[in-house]
Amino acid sequence: MTGLRTRSSSRLWANRPLALKGLVVVALPLLILLGALVSLYLASNAETRAEADVRRAFAIQRDTYQVHALLAEAAAGVRGFALTREQQFLESYRKAEANIPATMTRLDRAIRDRVVRRHFEELRDLTVRKREGLRRIVALAENNARPSTDGALTQALKSNKVVLDQMRGAIDNIQRREAVLLEYRQARVEEVRQRFFKLTAISALVGLLGSLAAVYLFSTGIVRRVRTLEGSAERLARGEPLGYMPEETDEVGRLAQRLGRASALLRAREQQLRDSEERFRLVVDRVRDYGIFALDPGGVVASWNLGAERIKGWTADDILGEHFSRFYPHETRDFMPAQMLDRAREDGAAEDEGWRMRKDGTRFWANVVITALRDTDGTLRGFAKVTRDMTERRATEDALRSAREDAIAANLAKSEFLSRTSHELRTPMTAILGFGQLLEIDADEFAGHHRAAIEQIVKAGRHLLSLINDLLDISSIEAGGAELKLERLDLDGLLGEAYELAAPIVAAAGLDFRLVQPGTDGASYGDRRRVIQIILNLVGNAAKYARSGSYVSLGCTVDGGRICVMVEDDGPGIPSADIPRLFTAFDRLGQQDRTRIEGTGLGLALSKSLVESMGGTIGYDPLQRGARFWFTLPDGAGPTV
Repeated sequence: MTGLRTRSSSRLWANRPLALKGLVVVALPLLILLGALVSLYLASNAETRAEADVRRAFAIQRDTYQVHALLAEAAAGVRGFALTREQQFLESYRKAEANIPATMTRLDRAIRDRVVRRHFEELRDLTVRKREGLRRIVALAENNARPSTDGALTQALKSNKVVLDQMRGAIDNIQRREAVLLEYRQARVEEVRQRFFKLTAISALVGLLGSLAAVYLFSTGIVRRVRTLEGSAERLARGEPLGYMPEETDEVGRLAQRLGRASALLRAREQQLRDSEERFRLVVDRVRDYGIFALDPGGVVASWNLGAERIKGWTADDILGEHFSRFYPHETRDFMPAQMLDRAREDGAAEDEGWRMRKDGTRFWANVVITALRDTDGTLRGFAKVTRDMTERRATEDALRSAREDAIAANLAKSEFLSRTSHELRTPMTAILGFGQLLEIDADEFAGHHRAAIEQIVKAGRHLLSLINDLLDISSIEAGGAELKLERLDLDGLLGEAYELAAPIVAAAGLDFRLVQPGTDGASYGDRRRVIQIILNLVGNAAKYARSGSYVSLGCTVDGGRICVMVEDDGPGIPSADIPRLFTAFDRLGQQDRTRIEGTGLGLALSKSLVESMGGTIGYDPLQRGARFWFTLPDGAGPTV
């Protein structure tokens, strides 16, 4: 029952239109990405607010201590001034007068807790009283030019000390309350961070699952079925029977059904052709099925048989004594009969196929052979004319030709479909990568696990975009639409540029990358961008599959007019049984042992098409340990025409 529901769900997905499938495949990872971005934004804001609360608590503690310290230093300085009348003791007092207003303003803005606010208001009042008391002591001391034991000054000093002690109590109250708040806010920061971590992990997991789901839906809904459709089209083009074609109702399914009908029609037409040929054999065996009659030297009908009567419709009484031009349609009657007789006189026989007329005015396609009849002296006595009705066989051949043209058109439609689908998918995939790369720019601002999540998003997007670009290149080449900019290429510069581009790929695989320059100066002829693309494909494959080895080598040889670029490695090599399938599209050899290695199975097939389009060849040579892939290019003189 579960299997039935699974097949039903799979069939339901397969029957959806391609536009809907493309929307789902693109929208699913995009929505997951947007959801992850929103979640990260909200969690980051919450953490930022919590950390701001902690910083504010530290700032309040710092500023309250600063107020107390400034006033304590100011009081000590004022007492020294009152006792000595030396101005240097007032430096701390002036410093306090300059800094305390700004500090109190910061505290007023930072304090939000009601309990702390109450203690702060008390502290502000005491600060005002303390500052006024200090100003009064300074004024009293300045009015008395010498140290004095004035009772008013002494009383002012005592009162000022009492206010300072009260301020210390208010500050202690603020500090204790802020300590409690600080502990609470630090706990809240830790809680927010834990939630942030969990949310990020969930977002990364959901994003990965969404990407995998999109790849699976794309594969099951389009790629796998298009691959099957391609194989069916190739079998149809070869005239082979097709297997079972699923009855899906989307565009690919309808195309598959048309291929099935074309296959059935082709088989039927082929059977009809065989039947027609069998009938022709029977006609040969039974002369009555041929129109065989004699003409005199002037082309007048001299004899008539049952086959001719059956084919043409005239009886012997109707046609004897009439010129055989009556059997030709009006458009050829004036010249074709005379030409046929002239050819038969000169060559001994003349054969022709064309439209002929029956007695009832209908046309039929006839094969006509006219043979000159000469006596022993070589004198022309007349002509023997054999006519065969070929109408049915012509119709069969036309139908067969039409069926084959339909099969070729279906294969071209497949390539066009791949091209259009890849174009439609590449634009939204580029947008996904753009958002991912924006996150990568600010990756240093995220925690390590956040950077890992961003890396997974960008990695999956780049893999999908690579698959889309490979499909687009394959379809363009198959459709004959690949644009090549052929030019003279300097080998040293070409290999150097390719080496610099491929070096990070090989380094990431932990392998040594060697560049072997050609021994002599040389130049090739080709599309520079495509040649570098081919080299990167070959080097990338070597880096992926030769991780058990130690190096990858890029080199070139020049032998007369033959320029050969080679990529070698000392990895495990390729089993001999898999070598014939190396350049087959979508065929990943040994993938059961390489499930951790990314790939689409298009790289070598695309490289082969590009090399051949530039007039070169590509191949593989097994080494005692490792593998060597090579391709050739025309020399600097350009391709031979």
